[in-house]
Amino acid sequence: MAPVYSGSHTLSKDDVNYRKHFRMINEQQVEDITIAFFYRPHTITLLTCTVLSLMYFAFARDDENKDNNLWVGLILVISFFLVISVLAFPNGPFTRPHPAIWRIVFGLSVLYFLFLVLVIFLNWRQVKDLMYWLDPNLRYAKREADIMDYAVNCHDITWERILSHLDIFAFSHFWGWGMKALLIRSYGLCWTISITWELTELFFMHLLPNFAECWWDQVILDILLCNGGGIWLGMTVCRFLEMRTYHWASIKDIHTTTGKIKRAALQFTPASWTYVRWLDPKSSLQRVMGVYLFMIIWQLTELNTFFLKHIFVFPASHPLSWCRILFVGIITAPTVRQYYAYLTDTQCKRVGTQCWVFGAVAFLEALGCIKFGQDLFSKTQVLYVVLWLLCLAFITFLCLYGMVWYAETYGPNEKTLSEDDCYYNEYDEYAPEELKEDTTLDEDEDDDNDDDDDSPTTRLRGKGSANTQSVNGLDSQ
Repeated sequence: MAPVYSGSHTLSKDDVNYRKHFRMINEQQVEDITIAFFYRPHTITLLTCTVLSLMYFAFARDDENKDNNLWVGLILVISFFLVISVLAFPNGPFTRPHPAIWRIVFGLSVLYFLFLVLVIFLNWRQVKDLMYWLDPNLRYAKREADIMDYAVNCHDITWERILSHLDIFAFSHFWGWGMKALLIRSYGLCWTISITWELTELFFMHLLPNFAECWWDQVILDILLCNGGGIWLGMTVCRFLEMRTYHWASIKDIHTTTGKIKRAALQFTPASWTYVRWLDPKSSLQRVMGVYLFMIIWQLTELNTFFLKHIFVFPASHPLSWCRILFVGIITAPTVRQYYAYLTDTQCKRVGTQCWVFGAVAFLEALGCIKFGQDLFSKTQVLYVVLWLLCLAFITFLCLYGMVWYAETYGPNEKTLSEDDCYYNEYDEYAPEELKEDTTLDEDEDDDNDDDDDSPTTRLRGKGSANTQSVNGLDSQ
């Protein structure tokens, strides 16, 4: 490929590949559009609807209620910002069910980031007034640690007591780990995060009394049942999706009503699923440290959940708590995808925008906890924090060493999947015969593509094994 000149700057082949790789994770494109209406720009229509709705809410409603005015204004500001997000923000690494959905998710994460910036510059009284304005009932909220006892009578082990712990929070715990396994897709990392989190609870128990648990609750119910069961379920789903073949027939080529409905429903599933390998025997020190940083930020995000509700006094069942958990879980999906690509793809030189915003959100939440929880953190025992960091580092690097050893011993036998090897044949029964024939790969043509430096397969594999450089993430189309 000849160099391309732009002014005094020369764009080499590596520069072009760099831009392609970054766009692959930051602004994924839909390769095969079956219903063009949903992917055409409708900017004029959207502008007209926006202006008309603004005129309606500005002149057709009663504005005597001050609180209602603030609520309506705030909702409209958020709504119009999300409209701009759909028009201007990048797609992100996913395009299912539609890129606009992930633009809205990114827009919400930017709004949350800006909200945290605002909160950082308020004082304690202003923050509490803001919370009371959002929900007046928070005036009467109490900390769970003030009305409940933890880790009492641990020697009293009965079926009734064990069953009493299997409540909605235990189910949420189990389901949450299933989702984490779907995102991380590594037994080693999932189990390390699970075990180190239980150690985190032990070392921060002097600050958060609700971290105190009986040994059987922590080991059997948490680590083995909820964490272990969720990890197993999530990884089982991952293995199932890795073994499937993906070829998406156009809905126009499906001639039965049932087939069209089924195809529309499966639009909400990943377009492809690839094997993820965080580490291999040839991993650089930078990659190992990147995985370690990933686990530290994950622990920090989990800690923020408990410190926020303890410092600002709202129960775990309050919408402020579970909405934040749900929101963080949603933005974690593209974040993990972009961070994985940054670590494993040697031609991806910077993290994606969603990953950047997620990191900023995590640190701003921690900063807010430190600023408004000075009385709480004044009780911190430095020795416990130092021991926590040392234990976390030791267990994490022990896990990483085990993952590299496993990859070196059993890695060559693992099945390698890439986007070019994935076809979904579920709709072949609905497709015309000529379409079925076109979906069969010609081996000679595939071999020729492997020799082309600019082929999609070559760009995805990068340097090293295909498993190591697989960057499709959760879904790629």
